[in-house]
Amino acid sequence: QVQLVESGGGLVQPGGSLRLSCAASGGIFITYIMGWYRQPPGKQRELVATIAAGGSTNYADSVLGRFTISRDNTKKMVYLQMNNLKPEDTAVYYCNAWKKTVVVFDYWGQGTQVTVSS
Repeated sequence: QVQLVESGGGLVQPGGSLRLSCAASGGIFITYIMGWYRQPPGKQRELVATIAAGGSTNYADSVLGRFTISRDNTKKMVYLQMNNLKPEDTAVYYCNAWKKTVVVFDYWGQGTQVTVSS
C-alpha cells in the first residue's frame, strides 16, 4: 500500500509559478512510475506529466515547456514545477503512483487545488 500526500497548491496570478510536492510512504518507491494528473472544474481527470524511476518523463502537450516533473528517490518525493501559469491550468492536481507486475498497482493522493486568476 502506498500513501501519497500532495502540498503546494494555492491561488496564483496568470504568468505566476507554483511548485507542487507529493510525499510518498509505503511500498518500494523506485518501482513506481510517478505522475501528476489534474481535474479542471466540470471536466474529467487528465494527465499532466509522468516520470519513471530512471528519470524519463512524459508531458501533456498543454504543459510542455511550462511544467517540469522531477523526483527524489531517496526522499520519496515527486515535484511539479509550474511556470507561466494560465487560467486554464486551474484544477485539482493529483499525485499518482503506478506500476504493473502481474497486477496493476494504482494509488492516488487526495489532491491539491490550484487556481490561476487575477
